[in-house]
Amino acid sequence: MRLTTIKLAGFKSFVDPTTLHLTANMTGVVGPNGCGKSNIIDAVRWVMGESAASRLRGDSLTDVIFS
Repeated sequence: MRLTTIKLAGFKSFVDPTTLHLTANMTGVVGPNGCGKSNIIDAVRWVMGESAASRLRGDSLTDVIFS
């Protein structure tokens, strides 16, 4: 399996719909502290079936939904 696109909306810090295109064999996610880099990885883990809130850096699963 290979991810080619990630679409986020309402997940953690991604309140607005955001689309990331992964076009190369290797993709780097860079940016300043607090911009959402780790949240991208958390989103992939969530979609792949991660159900433990602590592994998604939250206290409960409701923490992954932007409020």
